[in-house]
Amino acid sequence: MPEQISKYPDVTLQILRDAGARCGEGVERKILKECPPARFCALPSGEICVYGINDIPRMTQVTPQEIARVVCPSGTGGVSGLPDLTYASVVLMGAAFALGFLAGSRVKK
Repeated sequence: MPEQISKYPDVTLQILRDAGARCGEGVERKILKECPPARFCALPSGEICVYGINDIPRMTQVTPQEIARVVCPSGTGGVSGLPDLTYASVVLMGAAFALGFLAGSRVKK
């Protein structure tokens, strides 16, 4: 049964309730046993667990790493391991370091 990610999980849960889903505390979970009760809905055709964006690490069917591969694919300008730095900023920092090193080596003690 699916786990769903929603920017607005409470709205999604309300829509499911309005469509006849039984949601929340006290609803029997047959498959999605790890789903937080407040995020769980049961329908005649199956179960749904609705997670908000901040709840992604709590998901059991999809890992944050799997989502990251789709949202931040490699080769999009970020430096490996340092996704907030672009290659241009790394080159600029390297040039600044080199200039500082040269200027420092020319100063007499």
